[in-house]
Amino acid sequence: MAEARLNTQYKDEIISSLEEQFDYESVMAVPKLEKIVINCGVGEAVENEKFLDTVVENVAKITGQRPVTTKAKKSISNFKIRDGQPIGCKVTLRGKQMYEFLDRLINLALPRTRDFQGVPDKSFDGRGNYTLGIKDHTIFPEINTDNVDNVHGLDVTFVTNAETDEEAYALLKGFGMPFQKRN
Repeated sequence: MAEARLNTQYKDEIISSLEEQFDYESVMAVPKLEKIVINCGVGEAVENEKFLDTVVENVAKITGQRPVTTKAKKSISNFKIRDGQPIGCKVTLRGKQMYEFLDRLINLALPRTRDFQGVPDKSFDGRGNYTLGIKDHTIFPEINTDNVDNVHGLDVTFVTNAETDEEAYALLKGFGMPFQKRN
């Protein structure tokens, strides 16, 4: 089984450049990507449960892994949501699948976004994790746009073991994440 291209790049190039940049004493101190979590909240699932099924199918095609359906934690009468009602789905990718998804996202999907200027660098959480919101799931090449009835978005969270946002930014930049130019 061949290793993912970005994993090889991480071992060969990114580790040494991060060690130089941040003066780590050990290779084990270099931050790494632990997992990627893809989350889809589907508000329309309240009225139309079939819509949630199509979203689950689309996320499975995009990630190559079957998503887990998420349920409402409490009832909210204004939104007609009942406790335990399915309202979304999520997938956690690790290992080879994670690196292959990241490769497809950076090199195929994001450049297909209309009027793409790069991803914002303001979505770090202060602990080295980055969340990217995608408004249109049809940017992924796995989705056949002829069969799409409704467009939905998804949140992609990159979980790293970096101590600071600067380290996480340098790590994702090393993978080729197209961040917008900083002012």
